[in-house]
Amino acid sequence: MAVVSRNPQSIAGAPSNSAEDPLLPWLQSIQEKLQLQNTSQLNDSNVLDVLVLNCINTFKSDPRYRDDVRFLKIWFLYMDGNSNFEKVYQEMEKHQICMHNALLYESFALFLEAKGRLIDACMMYHLGISRNAEPLGRLKKAQVLFLERMSERVANESFQKIKSHVSAENGDNFVNPWSVATIKATLQNTEIVQFEGYHPCNKSYPGKVALSSWKSLKNKTIDIGGEKYSFKGRAGQGGFAQVFKAHVNNNPDDIVALKIQKPPFPWEFYMYRQLDMRIPKTERKSFGFAQRLHLYSDYSVLVCDYLAHGTLQDAINSKIVRGGSMEEVLCIYYTIEMLQMLETLHHAKIIHGDFKPDNLLIRYSRGDPTDNETDFLHRTGPWADQGLCLVDWGRGIDLTLFPENTKFMGDCRTSGFRCIEMQEKKPWTFQVDLYGLCVVVHTMLHNGYMELEKKASSDGRYIYQPKSHYKRYWNCDLWKNLFSKLLNLDLAEDHTMVLKTLRESFQEYICSDPKLIKRLKELLMKQRSSLCSA
Repeated sequence: MAVVSRNPQSIAGAPSNSAEDPLLPWLQSIQEKLQLQNTSQLNDSNVLDVLVLNCINTFKSDPRYRDDVRFLKIWFLYMDGNSNFEKVYQEMEKHQICMHNALLYESFALFLEAKGRLIDACMMYHLGISRNAEPLGRLKKAQVLFLERMSERVANESFQKIKSHVSAENGDNFVNPWSVATIKATLQNTEIVQFEGYHPCNKSYPGKVALSSWKSLKNKTIDIGGEKYSFKGRAGQGGFAQVFKAHVNNNPDDIVALKIQKPPFPWEFYMYRQLDMRIPKTERKSFGFAQRLHLYSDYSVLVCDYLAHGTLQDAINSKIVRGGSMEEVLCIYYTIEMLQMLETLHHAKIIHGDFKPDNLLIRYSRGDPTDNETDFLHRTGPWADQGLCLVDWGRGIDLTLFPENTKFMGDCRTSGFRCIEMQEKKPWTFQVDLYGLCVVVHTMLHNGYMELEKKASSDGRYIYQPKSHYKRYWNCDLWKNLFSKLLNLDLAEDHTMVLKTLRESFQEYICSDPKLIKRLKELLMKQRSSLCSA
């Protein structure tokens, strides 16, 4: 086995006194037998196997050796010659052998990888990291190297195989758009190196500060790609990335958001450049901007425009803590914004893939919005700079990179935002964003995520609707129509036209009464004052 060296020196470990260390004579005996085996002088290989087994049985319940790396190596030597290696690992778990040592998880994961048990190997890395096995940094690095090996393994097969990764039926390709292999393969078929702001480097980040640690970055000024960034705060955190607020070259008026990711992830930068090229100029401000990407072998640093007014989730939470909820007219306004957003985005053959209130930043105009119905309807004047901005494109999907009729089978694994198709293990495309919009609307209206009920319809099919009830003073028909259309999408329809029709119905309602626009303006001004002072 590659991970358990049969070099006798690796078994022996540091010398010690045998009187104080009863394991030592056993290690010496095993070392001798390994030397004989390596020189083909050991006539009976069972002698070594019996010696190893007896050593394990003698000391497996001895607390002195529970965290002894030398004893761990004996276990793996035993596992290497045992056909039922899973039972050996279970025995190690039972006796708590090196449960907090990274070498256990790294070694067993490599063992599983050599056996072709790739999913189990991946889970072993996750298990060790979840237990904070030390040194944790080494284990995380080993996990990254494992993922890179798996990515190479799949990517080398051929791009056509990846695109039909799951199956192909009736001319449809099924693929997981978020798998490491798919993203790597699609990036290889793009011209990302030609995009302005792309700065690759095949070396690790040269600075001495760990970029992923807020503790080491707080109030520091560091050089990234020739620019000096002064770190002023942490704006967000995910499983593999953190977002920081920073001043550029000590200029408090030049503020950026730095998204630092480990392992490096250039895909999001690619998606931002697709937005630059495909989204109409009048709508571009609704989708965030990336200035540049610095790509190192160990980190990626995405430099984005910074919006200082918080997220839609912040706005929702600000109402919840006061024991209230967002007023309906404000919910309608943000619903119009989101419908317009997805109509534009999907027309450009782009899917966001992670549509939720945390990823919707709030935009405010410099001047106060007007009461003018035309300005509101056509988003002119101050209304042009008012609204929402969709960010975090790490799960973005560029449909032009896949064959026509491709459908997706990946699961976002985000609780509360798994569309109906994901829940029922059916293929999906735009539904992931439409469902996300419904969850956001439901959260604004009801202060909580959406739960569905499934009912049989008259035509023998099923329809889905939220379980929550509508308040009697709401415009219930508007909301019922929105949820009915987006949760039960007719695949024969052009869904961008559905979005457009829904948007126009909400706009028509707002414009039907001048008092509503005036009230909306007041609420936006109040919200801005509240959030900016928080």
